[in-house]
Amino acid sequence: MLIAQKHEFLKMPKFTIEDLKKTKSSIDEKAPAEILYRSIHYRIDPSHGQLIKSFAYRIKIYEKDKSEDLLDLDISLYNNNSGSREVLSSIKAYVYNLEDNKIVETKVDKSSTFKSKENKYITVNKYAFPNIKNGSVIEYQYDVSTPFMYEIPLIYIELDTPSQYSEYVFDVPSNMSYNIDFTGGLTPKYKKISEEFLYGVDSKTYRFGYENVKAFKSEKFVKNNDNYRTKIRAELHSTFFNNGLKTYSSTWEDIRKKLWDHEYFGLQYKKEKLVKDLIPKDISEEKDEVKKANAIFDFVKNSYTWNETNGFYAETGIKELAKTKTGNTGDLNLMLINMLRSQGIKTYPILISTVRNGYVNLTFPNIGNFNYVIVAAEINKNIYLFDATSKQSKEGILPGRVWNSNGLLLRDEKAEIISLNNIKESYNSHTTKAKINPDGTVTGQYQDQDEGLLALNAKESFDENPDKYKKQYKENFSVDFDNINSRVLEGGEFRSTMSFTSSNMIDNLGKRKIINPLLFLHQTTNDFDQQEERKYMIDFISPISKTKIVEIEIPEGYEVADLPKSKKIVTEDKEISYSYTVERKENRIVTISEYKIASADYPKEYYPAFKQIWKVISDSENQVMSLIKK
Repeated sequence: MLIAQKHEFLKMPKFTIEDLKKTKSSIDEKAPAEILYRSIHYRIDPSHGQLIKSFAYRIKIYEKDKSEDLLDLDISLYNNNSGSREVLSSIKAYVYNLEDNKIVETKVDKSSTFKSKENKYITVNKYAFPNIKNGSVIEYQYDVSTPFMYEIPLIYIELDTPSQYSEYVFDVPSNMSYNIDFTGGLTPKYKKISEEFLYGVDSKTYRFGYENVKAFKSEKFVKNNDNYRTKIRAELHSTFFNNGLKTYSSTWEDIRKKLWDHEYFGLQYKKEKLVKDLIPKDISEEKDEVKKANAIFDFVKNSYTWNETNGFYAETGIKELAKTKTGNTGDLNLMLINMLRSQGIKTYPILISTVRNGYVNLTFPNIGNFNYVIVAAEINKNIYLFDATSKQSKEGILPGRVWNSNGLLLRDEKAEIISLNNIKESYNSHTTKAKINPDGTVTGQYQDQDEGLLALNAKESFDENPDKYKKQYKENFSVDFDNINSRVLEGGEFRSTMSFTSSNMIDNLGKRKIINPLLFLHQTTNDFDQQEERKYMIDFISPISKTKIVEIEIPEGYEVADLPKSKKIVTEDKEISYSYTVERKENRIVTISEYKIASADYPKEYYPAFKQIWKVISDSENQVMSLIKK
């Protein structure tokens, strides 16, 4: 038995008027809200074969307008559509206010609950807390019973709101063994791991209490800040029922074996006869394996549509996918694997955890790490990566959600963790051709073009909401653009072109016209402005090259004076570089500003270099030039 310090868990302190009289957080006096008490209690109920999830919160609101995320309660319930589902078994919620130095209680009316269907599996019960004011205290407790006991839901200890006290309690019968996975930098003040008699059975309890937890501080240029929060997750390791020991996944190889003959995984890509007749004849007759692989990939991604549901298991299976033409990640990519294998191309699945799902914990093998599958084709000892969920995707150019450092490659004979690093460079170019008119207005044409992963992202964003995509140009640059036309080019580039007219790009000082030679494209802020020491990796998802080219036609009767100074800077290892040039070419001023980032991510020690170079970019791009009337 391990007990760090005597402490009573699962006991919410009595609510007092002092909680209402508090005017600021003792952890962070600028915090708009504070968690006074938070308890997450999971316990296995062996008599009913259920996991009971109990939650208790008491939250102090200091500034209502800055605490919007805390003013509603969303409870998600999972239903696998096979008869197994989660149930909200109880809930009680109150809002407390101080009026005339007395506690006024408002009970949340259950009848006002709003339910929404997030997808075919998730229903969300939504509760809006009434009568919230600055100084209010919100308190709620609820229980959810669930039959899904394999992987206990992950709990974050560090939230965006400071917490006076947070606890995690997991009680499990002794004949069920769980692995407890800790990640993050916080250590519990109270810790108890012991064998006890609980709820009528011999049990093992895991209890961790944290005091005065500061609000988690996110950093820019991080794939997913949640990767760095302190969190706890439990996963079933083994059970001992009726004198029989059953062991669950404990190694990467165990995961491969489990999935190899799974009806909705391995069997989906091993039954090659299911797909042979689907492949067009001209593709199956292609002799070059790389060309054939790319042709099959293009056929799958263009013939079938992703339903935007993640998952490595097939949702309906490739036989059904062939009929409906729509499926989840597993359906599409297992179909692709099957087709490639049917043509004699060595092809394997790679299990990954998407960026939003968080990093894979390499020291804690469990199938719950993963929520996505991509495709690896091995041709002439080279690995080619595919993902059929995006119609803009190409070999090696996969959606940004995929690039999350590691994946589990499931060869037919072994499983291995591999690094997934995006080495293909993405390009973004801004090209402007403009003319200064006699009336002082500036007119011209502007083109924004993306290649590689940036093109994929742009096209997906455009498809999601074309009007919103076009509107962003006016919002980002404060320029009145017209005739916006966005399209995919033959090479896969995504290009937007538009015209513009502006009357506020020139300052007139007597005979002088002052203008920034980059017009509306100059950088106005330094993105690397973090004052505190950098804590986390610097992520860009892919190597990036960004270029701005602006040509301005000089108005007749004007001379150019005070051209901005050119600048060039590069790190010693040539990982980060920047150049800025301004030249006069006949009656035109041509300005080129370009930076290159050679890798997809960097250790935190690179932050000072980025900060320095981005200051040079800001200083360079904010230079102006003068046009003097002859």
